[in-house]
Amino acid sequence: MARNEWINGYLEAILDAGSVTSTSDAKIKEAAGKERSETNIKSMGKEFDEKLNLEKLEGGKDKSAEKLFSPTNYFVEEVVNSFDETDLHRTWLKVIATRNTRARSNRLENMCWRIWHLARKKKQIAWDDAQRLAKRRMEREKGRNDAHDDLSELSEGEKEKSDVINQTETTTTVMPFTGKLGRVNSEMQMWSDETSSSKQHYIVLISLHGLVRGENMELGRDSDTGGQVKYVVELARALADMKGVHRVDLLTRQITCPDVDSSYGEPIEMLSSPSEDSGGCGAYLIRIPCGPPNKYIPKESLWPYIPEFVDGALSHIVSVARGLGEQADAGKPLWPHVIHGHYADAGEVAARLSGALNVPMVLTGHSLGRNKFEQLLKQGRLSREDINSTYKILRRIEGEEFGLDATEMVVTSTRQEIEEQWGLYDGFDIKLERKLRVRRRRGVSCLGRYMPRMVVIPPGMDFSYVTTEDSLEGDGDLKSLFGTGRAQTKKPIPPIWSEVMRFFTNPHKPMILALSRPDPKKNVTTLLKAFGECKPLRELANLALILGNRDDIEEMSNSSSVVLTTVLKLIDKYDLYGQVAYPKHHKQTDVPEIYRLATKTKGVFINPALVEPFGLTIIEASAYGLPVVATKNGGPVDILKALNNGLLIDPHDQKAIEDALLKLVADKNLWFDCRKNGLKNIHRFSWPEHCRNYLSYVERCRNRQPTTRLEIMPTIEEPMSESLRDVDDLSLRFSIDVDVKGSVELDGASRQKELIETLTQMASSNGKSAGSYFPGRRQGLYVVAIDCYNSSGFCTETLSIVIHNVMKAAGSKTGQIGFVLLTGLTLQETREAFKASQLNTEDFDALICSSGSEMYFPWRDLVLDKDYEGHIEYRWPAENVRSIVMRLAMIGDDTEGESMHYMSACSSRCYSYSIKSGAQTRRIDDLRQRLRMRGFRCNLVYTHAGSRLNVMPLFASRAQALRYLSVRWGIEISKMVIFVGEKGDTDYEDLLVGLHKTVVLGGCVEYACEMLRSEDSFKREDLVPKDSLNIAFSEGYEAQDISTALETVGIM
Repeated sequence: MARNEWINGYLEAILDAGSVTSTSDAKIKEAAGKERSETNIKSMGKEFDEKLNLEKLEGGKDKSAEKLFSPTNYFVEEVVNSFDETDLHRTWLKVIATRNTRARSNRLENMCWRIWHLARKKKQIAWDDAQRLAKRRMEREKGRNDAHDDLSELSEGEKEKSDVINQTETTTTVMPFTGKLGRVNSEMQMWSDETSSSKQHYIVLISLHGLVRGENMELGRDSDTGGQVKYVVELARALADMKGVHRVDLLTRQITCPDVDSSYGEPIEMLSSPSEDSGGCGAYLIRIPCGPPNKYIPKESLWPYIPEFVDGALSHIVSVARGLGEQADAGKPLWPHVIHGHYADAGEVAARLSGALNVPMVLTGHSLGRNKFEQLLKQGRLSREDINSTYKILRRIEGEEFGLDATEMVVTSTRQEIEEQWGLYDGFDIKLERKLRVRRRRGVSCLGRYMPRMVVIPPGMDFSYVTTEDSLEGDGDLKSLFGTGRAQTKKPIPPIWSEVMRFFTNPHKPMILALSRPDPKKNVTTLLKAFGECKPLRELANLALILGNRDDIEEMSNSSSVVLTTVLKLIDKYDLYGQVAYPKHHKQTDVPEIYRLATKTKGVFINPALVEPFGLTIIEASAYGLPVVATKNGGPVDILKALNNGLLIDPHDQKAIEDALLKLVADKNLWFDCRKNGLKNIHRFSWPEHCRNYLSYVERCRNRQPTTRLEIMPTIEEPMSESLRDVDDLSLRFSIDVDVKGSVELDGASRQKELIETLTQMASSNGKSAGSYFPGRRQGLYVVAIDCYNSSGFCTETLSIVIHNVMKAAGSKTGQIGFVLLTGLTLQETREAFKASQLNTEDFDALICSSGSEMYFPWRDLVLDKDYEGHIEYRWPAENVRSIVMRLAMIGDDTEGESMHYMSACSSRCYSYSIKSGAQTRRIDDLRQRLRMRGFRCNLVYTHAGSRLNVMPLFASRAQALRYLSVRWGIEISKMVIFVGEKGDTDYEDLLVGLHKTVVLGGCVEYACEMLRSEDSFKREDLVPKDSLNIAFSEGYEAQDISTALETVGIM
């Protein structure tokens, strides 16, 4: 309400101006006009909404017949906190500019109309969103109950196994669930110099948005450049200083915009150099280009460019892994020990990279979209559509949900974050996570269900600026510093001290310090009221309000200017001049000195925020020996529990704030006890302590990660004859364009000899090196991903025509360009389609079938790639999900499965379901949500023009398969060209984005599936950039059309 005080004031002015206190004709006419407005509003309310409480509009009419209509109460109660006041402000300006009383009355009537309309709109928005949220909560509860029911009973074999493990496992204690997050206590080996001395870990951190650099951080420059930037930079440096960590890379977006400093465009910045005895490489800030190169993009608009960042980051990580492997691991790539995403956007990047490299992922949310979304809906200020349009909140929530699908561990600052924020997500349930954790410890099957582990690791702090003097007890007061006999040899007084103390009549009194942004959520006005209304507190202490920097209050944002204006009014109301300091400016380097000043005066630090997610300022103040008073809502609960150096208060209870401050200021013994406890326990929030806990948890969660490791095929640099020696089976290494007759009957040596002769002849005949036929030596890949089906879901001959024309367009580059097929068809269906159109599978380097769940190499006799199969198996529920998918996918009652039936397992990593024409099934996002609620993590694709549903592992997809090939074969994704139609399967959009070039062929796809997202989900423009230079459109799919499109993207 504070931010709209001016409206209340304007309406009060209307009342004052319209009161019948004079008998002048002008005032009588004005009153009559307002009475007419009142009557009209009554009739409008009866006509349009009988339930509208007109008493609010009538004001105090029954008390005084002469009392004119007052919309103030109604406006404040129904509108002020919910809607933008811009239009009302314009109306008011017109009102005050109108001299004619009749016109003025009409404008007032118009304003009341708007108030009434906004109130109705607010009620409708609140009702619709309440219904939607209630429906979602019911569905989520149903999903949780289904999962709990499935996990509640153990089979006889599981019971026996559990009993045996319980007899031998004496280190685990399971605490009962009490409604809040419980704890499963077990032994965990903590990270130490001794246990880590033999380890050489490469750690990747990702923080995508904002302006990130190591020095002179521009914190507060915009909403994207805040505490998260400082946190990730300090975390990278701290991890690099840990023994056992070889290198830390912090990945962010490269920005070459002229509006920002040129340092943000530097590709690499060293954050910390390695110590001499560590043998490591240090920490580096790596800037990856993505999106328009000369434009600074706010985080809400970055979503379409995330795949580009993923591809660029993948290329960097592979390059570094190779280099580190050559240095430290006998040439074997040193893959990241963990990939850690910060915030929703980086969380999605980390999830994609984790799937491509098969390494563990960790997620830190910092702030969460679903929590913000529900708060905005409750306010009723904006509709669901307006919120999503402004904040891209639905895309953000999906990024967070996908991060939960993929992550091994979520790092939180407080338990409140787990219980009240992550608990809102479909992909996490506290009770279910606990139950699954207990089952894993007992060695009992989790039936294909997974929940990420939530751990509380408070952010670290750099205490290097805290001097020995700061930690000494009884370090005096200001008398020794400001006396007339002060020695000239004393240390000069910091300028910020003088700036603060000039406000105080008696600067020697204890100083109550509040340091925050001038934000209504920080609740500074309640603190000021408590101080102003408590005479004993005013007599004992001063109050210092450090509320950011300002030049002119009127030029600040609306919320900040309202808070500061209210502060000045309250100071004047309670006559607090000489007792409250409110300096206009301070530097970041002044903050330690401000804490020191408060400590010198034996003061108290207070954080009265309505909700404080963590509370870094509380830790900073505690490091200087300041006792603390803090809100009981959020992170301060855990901080004060650990430090035991202060009191918790209800931020809405003004009396509680008074009592807590008075207690700490008046009781010096309590003050010294709190100071002592804070200094004693502050080490728990140091960066070394944070990193030890972090690395210990990471080491533990890696035990659940599959053991298969991605291998890179070596690049052959020797002459051809040398490179072919000592190779048992060359069919595993080469793709040959000719058929070696009778080779299958030869022994290994004879076959090798004949292959060498054949390749030599080929090289001499066309002048191309035989090494170019090795997939890892291709200069690029042409990827055909056309989804050509008829209305019945059968593959059409258009696919073969497109393949012929693509190969024709490649022309003389055929030996340098490899061909890959991406399709929703099974291998059998693909072979039948090739046979019908006389295509040769050996023309392809790879066939990726069943929507990315199977990979075959024709040069390996079309044998299923077991390495890829193992690579994508992470969190695959297999048989546990087979029956539940059919039950959840159907809309309505279809108990007999007439509309949808299970076809077969195309492979061990793909289950296919046939859908009858006209059957009503759920969209992909809806079905994925319902599976998440039950603990299943899968990728879902409608293919064959919507007549088939493929259910696959989380990381099995056509786009991820290309990233796998990029790493395996050493081909940059930017050297790939994907040919798609104008529409396709439900994974079609994933093929349009990234660093690869995309050619959209017109007229080749007649039928497609539109069952990807519901109307309530995010839009396509949140996933696919509107004007991408990597996408070219072709009017047709003839060879000439394809060649023209390739020239457009710079290929031909």
